Amino acid sequence: MTYKVRNLDGSAVVELTGDVDLQTSPNVRQQLLESLDANPCVIVDLSAVNYIDSSGVASLVEAFQVSRKKGSFFALANVSAAALRVLNLARLDKVFSIYPSVDAAIAAKE
Repeated sequence: MTYKVRNLDGSAVVELTGDVDLQTSPNVRQQLLESLDANPCVIVDLSAVNYIDSSGVASLVEAFQVSRKKGSFFALANVSAAALRVLNLARLDKVFSIYPSVDAAIAAKE
């Protein structure tokens, strides 16, 4: 798993690539929380995620909860089919704000 963070229109876009699992989820968690500390808007691009397990989902949920407490905008974008299946099974597709693209998520924050 790799990640890249870029700034786009005042938003931190965290692009995750590969598998988000027990081994890699601590890094994902750390990056998401650091991004929330530094930015009022964080968008997680999951288009290149091949696999996500419960620890990866837990990292997303924790970041979502932190964003709610801070009053920040937190959204998922470009969610891959593999990641969306897991979110659907956990019924988290009803909890997270999910957008078809990063641009759509940025437009929604305004």
